[in-house]
Amino acid sequence: MRQYDDPVEVRRGEAEDPDQFLWRGRLWKVRAVVAHWVETGPWWQGATSSSTSTSGRDGTTTDLVAERELWRVEAGRGLQPADAEGYGVFDLSFDWTDGRWQLVGCQD
Repeated sequence: MRQYDDPVEVRRGEAEDPDQFLWRGRLWKVRAVVAHWVETGPWWQGATSSSTSTSGRDGTTTDLVAERELWRVEAGRGLQPADAEGYGVFDLSFDWTDGRWQLVGCQD
């Protein structure tokens, strides 16, 4: 799976799962949700009990309660069959701290 860090616009369906997304000027229709999970900050980096953030070795601060929700989806463009060029498996991320969607991975 290729890794990305691209912003995307996402329209959610009735179940609040991604239904469509706009990536690099192209509209993708979600055909199936393959997986759904939540990731939190790296708690193993040793936060103190009185803090919800910690500084890493490189001096960056990590929010230990930050969450992002991820969906692995099968998506296609238009009415093309699944084996056509306009089809792929994508990882979409929603960051709860800033309300932003990103495409973080793609296998096409």
